[in-house]
Amino acid sequence: MFDKLDITVQRFEDIGLEMSNPAVVADQARFRALARERSQLEPIVEEYLRYKRLRSDVEGHREIIRSESDEDLRALAQEELSGLEAQLAASEQDLKYLLIPKDPNDSRDVIVEIRAGTGGEEAALFAGDLYRMYSRYAEVQGWKQEIISLSDAAAGGIKEITFTLSGDGVYGTMKFESGVHRVQRVPATEASGRVHTSAASVAVLPEVEDVDVDINENDLRTDIFRAGGKGGQNVNKVETAVRLTHIPTGIVVSCQEERSQLKNRQQAMKVLRARIYEQRAAAQNAEISAARKSMVGSGDRSDKIRTYNFPQNRLTDHRIGLTVYNLTDVMNGVLGEVVEKLKLADRTARLEEGMQGDNS
Repeated sequence: MFDKLDITVQRFEDIGLEMSNPAVVADQARFRALARERSQLEPIVEEYLRYKRLRSDVEGHREIIRSESDEDLRALAQEELSGLEAQLAASEQDLKYLLIPKDPNDSRDVIVEIRAGTGGEEAALFAGDLYRMYSRYAEVQGWKQEIISLSDAAAGGIKEITFTLSGDGVYGTMKFESGVHRVQRVPATEASGRVHTSAASVAVLPEVEDVDVDINENDLRTDIFRAGGKGGQNVNKVETAVRLTHIPTGIVVSCQEERSQLKNRQQAMKVLRARIYEQRAAAQNAEISAARKSMVGSGDRSDKIRTYNFPQNRLTDHRIGLTVYNLTDVMNGVLGEVVEKLKLADRTARLEEGMQGDNS
């Protein structure tokens, strides 16, 4: 680990020297790339310097205890040593976490897709509840939200919705929500009071740029149609809705929320790029995923990741065995506890995997 840290410090210093080069300063793209890399390394370097100071202090206190003849001074050194050793151990653990390779997508904005699954009207109502839960959570986080497409259900729920969330580190926080969410509750239409089980699927896709996914226009089929459902006067009179079909993959994306055909196409392209990116990433990671059993699962939308039991006010996340009895708060957007425990489980799993790799 310390060899890696020494290399990291050297790289951090080399970047600083390179950024002071006038030729690099003139090349803004290169300068920004170096600045971004340096900012990513800075927390590791700062913690490593703190660790070295603490280690020096611990060694100094141990030397005083071994060699000092003044008993009061030795007693004081002994008293301070335990606290310093605890700080040193905590710093070493922090360094291990900081050295875990970051998911390059963690800082990206996201596209979230929620679809009602098994359960009919109750599933659509639950899909709407999930959307409101994420909307409220996004408000608390200070994220910006924008609906791309929405298909309402007759009973007031949502058949399907696609929306974006933009802000600081959105994907790194939301990526664990991908999967099948199961609900257990008594539907409003159930006269006998019997608990029903329904489901909705959630997909969280990192938003990608044109450079990440190059789409050949010749591979696209574009259909223009009149938007349906709620909207302004324009919505049902003018053909502004756009459906894009990516012929090589068979991926189909529709968007009708904007009044402009151009804007709908731009939004549809955004979702299409994200879905193609996800498909390619899934193919590339198939072997790794088979070998690596993360505590938080694969994130595949076929996985049943969570159960929302309304009669017991209970939420259970099956990937990490977490159960909390504050479902009412969670549905109001208080997701912090669940999200942080999922992040911790993921970091712990990756840390253990990294240590096994170092020992092999």
